[in-house]
Amino acid sequence: MSSLPNLSKTEKVIQSNNTLNQNILNQDLIIYNHATYALTMFGYFTAGIVWILPIIMNYAKRDEARHTWLYSHFDWQIKTFWYGVFFGGIGLVLMVFGFSVSFIGMVVDNHALFGGSGLVGVVGGLMFVAVLIWHFYRTVRGWIALNNRKAVP
Repeated sequence: MSSLPNLSKTEKVIQSNNTLNQNILNQDLIIYNHATYALTMFGYFTAGIVWILPIIMNYAKRDEARHTWLYSHFDWQIKTFWYGVFFGGIGLVLMVFGFSVSFIGMVVDNHALFGGSGLVGVVGGLMFVAVLIWHFYRTVRGWIALNNRKAVP
């Protein structure tokens, strides 16, 4: 308590209690963040269906972490989710559209339609896989930073 100069004894006790309460809140939010990272990782085994749970959980608790290093983890996971949905969705649409039109071109024996749209499908598939790898990387990187009690960039 000597690190709190120029405060009355009551003010020092209040300050100490506030610090203790903040540490308890931080510990709860750390555990909460571990749960959201774990659910995100579990989502890889459910074709991403479970990913909606951690995003809802992150929005629900993000404001409680404002002005702490934990806020970066909530924000990191939210951005990872939405960028993944956007770019992964583009890749998925290109892949499905490209391969569907390519299949139609093959059926009607149109080589130009078959080749060009097949390339679109391949590009979309590569984009989708790249987004999955990027999403996995960000999840692991964030979880490691949380485990080390550090903010993510």
